[in-house]
Amino acid sequence: MRYRVLGGTGIEVSAYCLGTMMFGAIGNPDHTDSVRVIHAALDQGINFVDTADMYSMGESEEIVGKALRDPKRRAETVLATKGYFTMGDGPARGGLSRRWLTRAVEDSLTRLGTDWIDLYQVHRPDHRTDIEETLAVLGDLQAQGKIRAFGCSTFPAEQIVEAHAVADRRGLRPFRTEQPPYSLLARGVENAVLPVARKYGMGVLTWSPLASGFLTGKYRKGQPVDLTSGRPSITPHRFDPEIPGNAAKLDAVEQLVALTEEIGCSLPELALAFAAAHPAVTSVIIGPRTRDQLDGLLKGAPLVLDDEVLDRIDEIVPPGTNLYQADGAWRPPHMTDPALRRRPVGDRAAAG
Repeated sequence: MRYRVLGGTGIEVSAYCLGTMMFGAIGNPDHTDSVRVIHAALDQGINFVDTADMYSMGESEEIVGKALRDPKRRAETVLATKGYFTMGDGPARGGLSRRWLTRAVEDSLTRLGTDWIDLYQVHRPDHRTDIEETLAVLGDLQAQGKIRAFGCSTFPAEQIVEAHAVADRRGLRPFRTEQPPYSLLARGVENAVLPVARKYGMGVLTWSPLASGFLTGKYRKGQPVDLTSGRPSITPHRFDPEIPGNAAKLDAVEQLVALTEEIGCSLPELALAFAAAHPAVTSVIIGPRTRDQLDGLLKGAPLVLDDEVLDRIDEIVPPGTNLYQADGAWRPPHMTDPALRRRPVGDRAAAG
């Protein structure tokens, strides 16, 4: 396992990070087995574990807490979690306000069974809260020792720039990391997010390197897909070959499979090595549900792609190209609410 420094934090982390979204009700509900998978990852050199409060509504954090109950394991593990999404019923139980983040961090500390979080990330942007408010409370939580560093997740480049400008202007601590979606089939963050993160010296941990399962090798052109089970049952629109756009993904997969056969690796190994090859990327998040999946992913950890292979990949999926929009990626309010893109009816005629 290779290790890299996480941005300007001075924290050394493994080039692969164990993502724990699949531990709990939405993935592996067996706590004992999930703990075994986490321990196996740590025993194989991973020292970076990423979770979030909303993964199975806190259950994933509880499982991670059980896995890190031993003080030595906890001390040797860089533990990251996230907050933003609504937790439970009722108002004011989500977002990036001082009121909510103060509570969210306390709740995560309780579920994780720890006194500190090494990296706390705001899971998505919050258009209802001034970024100054968010940075201020995160800085206070860091000063209190409850979090050691903080960052953002799935922020567009312009909001990362705004956050750094506000931090500089107001004398606040800035985001130290960004966690974007990045894969062979979703290279859009190469346009601005990754260069901006690099400019500001931010660490980057990327999610969905297997493109929602398309880069596992399980889904191939011309082969039927069972849309009623597994990942296709959760997001059938990503896998239905009859839906426009999916054909391009399958075509790319076929070309990438041919490339793996030439260089002697598996498609998942190629996918992970590709994400890890970008100079802005610190760590690639893998999200196994079982021990077999973990072992299969870590098998390719030593793989380093040379320029010739990376050039071939660029020919298959050009740099900066998204062949699909990553599930769960953030969209700004003006793209989801038509009213924000339209003048009031009475003003339209006057506008000419």
